[in-house]
Amino acid sequence: MGTGARRIDHGRQLVEKSPTGHPGRPLTREADQAPAAAAAPAPAGLTQAEASLRLRRDGANELVPPQRRTPGRIVLEVVREPMLQLLVAAGFVYLLLGDLGEALMLLGFVAVTIGITVVQEQRSERVLEALRDLTSPRALVLRDGEACRIAGREVVRGDLLLLAEGDRVPADARLLQAADLQADESLLTGEAVPVSKAVAGRGVDIPSQTSVFAGTLLVRGQGLAQVTATGPASEIGRIGKALGSIESPATPMQRQTRELVRLFSVLGLSLSAVVVALYGLARGDWLAGLLAGITLAMAMLPQEFLLILAVFMAMGAWRMSQQRVLTRRAATIEALGAATVLCTDKTGTLTHNRMAVAELAGMPGDGPATGWRAGFGPLPVALQGLVQAGILASEADPFDPMEKAFHVLGCSMLDSPWPPAGWTLEHEYALEPRLMAMTHAWRPAGAPPGAHTVAVKGAPEAVLSLCRLPASQAQAIEHAAEAMAQRGLRVLGVAQARFDGTAWPATPQGFEFGFLGLVGLADPLRAGVPAAVHECRTAGIRVVMVTGDHPATAREIARQAGLLTDGGAGAHTVTGAALAAMDDAELRERLARATVFARVLPAQKLRIVNALKAAGEVVAMTGDGVNDAPCLKAAHIGIAMGERGTDVAREASSLVLLDDDFGSIVQAVRLGRRIYDNLRKAMAFVFAVHVPIAGLTLLPLMMGLPLVFTPVHIAFLELLIDPVCSVVFEAETEEADVMRRPPRNPASPLFSATLIASSLLQGAVVLAAVGAFFLALLHAAVPEAEARAAAFTALVACNVALIIENRAFTGSLWASLRRPNPALWRMLAATAALLSAALFIAPLRELFRFAPLGLASGGATLAVPLAVLVVLDLLRRCRRQVRPVPA
Repeated sequence: MGTGARRIDHGRQLVEKSPTGHPGRPLTREADQAPAAAAAPAPAGLTQAEASLRLRRDGANELVPPQRRTPGRIVLEVVREPMLQLLVAAGFVYLLLGDLGEALMLLGFVAVTIGITVVQEQRSERVLEALRDLTSPRALVLRDGEACRIAGREVVRGDLLLLAEGDRVPADARLLQAADLQADESLLTGEAVPVSKAVAGRGVDIPSQTSVFAGTLLVRGQGLAQVTATGPASEIGRIGKALGSIESPATPMQRQTRELVRLFSVLGLSLSAVVVALYGLARGDWLAGLLAGITLAMAMLPQEFLLILAVFMAMGAWRMSQQRVLTRRAATIEALGAATVLCTDKTGTLTHNRMAVAELAGMPGDGPATGWRAGFGPLPVALQGLVQAGILASEADPFDPMEKAFHVLGCSMLDSPWPPAGWTLEHEYALEPRLMAMTHAWRPAGAPPGAHTVAVKGAPEAVLSLCRLPASQAQAIEHAAEAMAQRGLRVLGVAQARFDGTAWPATPQGFEFGFLGLVGLADPLRAGVPAAVHECRTAGIRVVMVTGDHPATAREIARQAGLLTDGGAGAHTVTGAALAAMDDAELRERLARATVFARVLPAQKLRIVNALKAAGEVVAMTGDGVNDAPCLKAAHIGIAMGERGTDVAREASSLVLLDDDFGSIVQAVRLGRRIYDNLRKAMAFVFAVHVPIAGLTLLPLMMGLPLVFTPVHIAFLELLIDPVCSVVFEAETEEADVMRRPPRNPASPLFSATLIASSLLQGAVVLAAVGAFFLALLHAAVPEAEARAAAFTALVACNVALIIENRAFTGSLWASLRRPNPALWRMLAATAALLSAALFIAPLRELFRFAPLGLASGGATLAVPLAVLVVLDLLRRCRRQVRPVPA
């Protein structure tokens, strides 16, 4: 940290603004991050009215505004779909044949299909828009004299930005205040070395050093800056407009789906061409042959696959956001069900991150002279120096929960405010990997020039290394620290020195410190953590704690959380020092049984992730700091903290926990497994339902029988299938064993051989039943129109049977029927209404080429789906050992 670093205290509650600028819930996270500045009164910034005016005038702070899909654009996309084009082509053929009714019916189906698609797509678009608002980079600005967190797109010229380490700069801005500020500008310059920043007029007038630029990352320090350019007018906007055209690569699931659609499309169109040729040559009716070919192509095109994927990914991300988890990458939903190891931080994730000083132990002479525990009386006079030194070694306006705890204790237990008025912070030494301690040098009020009080706090072993105590006394202190840590406390050592002069030592080792005592801080475990850990264990997911805490503290919290289930806790713990001494082979061997990694540095997290990946694990890793970004990016599932995390960590992650709660991670895994299960159910249904449709289209052509289907019938069936596969299956509840099965194999394809074979078998059962029923009706001399109506009704009912069959991987038929899903019953009611209209409204009945059903054919029609349900249930029982559940 630089010289003279202080923090602004605006004296007002920080309010988060919604994307529209309305006040939201109070926050503390951003207020704690208020950046360093001079002691002068903080400026008020823009008013909300002026900011709104500038936003309307200059536009949103976006390089390339997201292309919102208007209804007109969605219609154009839908019209380009092969299925719609086939319907339109069939309509024109009917017009050529002079059949105006059939043509209007098909064009009516086109209009209805477009309407349904527009409604579904706009629903998905609204979901995605809401998620964009949630995941939009946030900016901390001054408005009307208050610090508030707003969406980055709402930043305008003239706004005052409060900048802190870990933030991504939302717009180009000129620095007004800066304290040890450094920015990573590699996105603009390609140079990896951070650039130091300073306020103009202090011997520095180069704009590149006195300004910060949109898109760059602050890797150190704090500052206050005034926005000079936003959006396309910013530096990155002028040179990087092409960034908006960059698309993320397709996920494995998307690639598999597209390849399958391409395969079936080629197969369907090829068979259709053959049918047209055979029909025309054999029967001499080329227009009828063209209709038959179009009908077959419509029956075989599985255009639902891409619709399913789009709807499931959008709705899945929305459902996760309802669980306070933001999904930043669609591939995360695929990975969640395959996670085998969950590496979690302790503070704030397993615990509440609400530190409070629980114990103090003073250390004058040869051992503990006095102690204090929270709730057991006032603070002894002998320990007041310990608390005062701890406050001096903390930030004046702290973000860290431990430093907050020192200030809270000082306010409640000390006789007067500390530090006293007039004390100035002259120099500070930041916490470093080589020395896990923070040192501040203060000049007391009225002290002669060069007279300083130096305070340090940090890991007990680090502070002891600065004090040069006799071995016996140092050992006694270490034992006392170990005893505190075994009670689950976070333990810090505190020391103090006096220093005369202004030639600051290069490191804190240059001071003569006297050890003052130990501070034990409590951070209670979150109530739901033990149950969540148990749920992970039953789901085959191993939970590993990675923390910077003392090993004894980490082990105690791990024991409370249920991570350690036997007495050999030491064998399950690896310290950062031990980790540094291990080679890769030894680390992989220890990882097989290690549950707690303590005193671990951020850089070592990346090594842990890579070692787990090398061992074949699918790794989820939590993190919140700038230094956590590499391990979050390297993990299969990077999980950033939404409350205490930095922008850098959030952007490197694939999930963001809005409440930093470990239980939310487990809920995300549960929901990810549910989404993947339901996706497979929908895909299985699509495979199965297209078999009888294609078969009943092709069968009459091969056997010289009357046609069962025309394009009108296929369009009607597609009208029913699309909502089922995209809405009904997405809304299905989770399987009973969703968190009692091992993680699926990440190498297993979405369309496994088992899934395809099972679906084709289901479809074959329906094809055989309805095909045999149609042939039997014709054999019994039932009129062609009545036989077609009966067969069509039976097929629709059998499709309902396929829905019921595919609603659950396990359980009985009765259990599937009892599963709650309001969307299913709404869809069944709509299907019954539409089918009744086609059967009983005379004009529609004529367009469908139906005749009224007789008593015998109507009764038989109801028997066919019941028989199919019985057979499908028998097949389910037979294949229970090889059911298509994600591996």
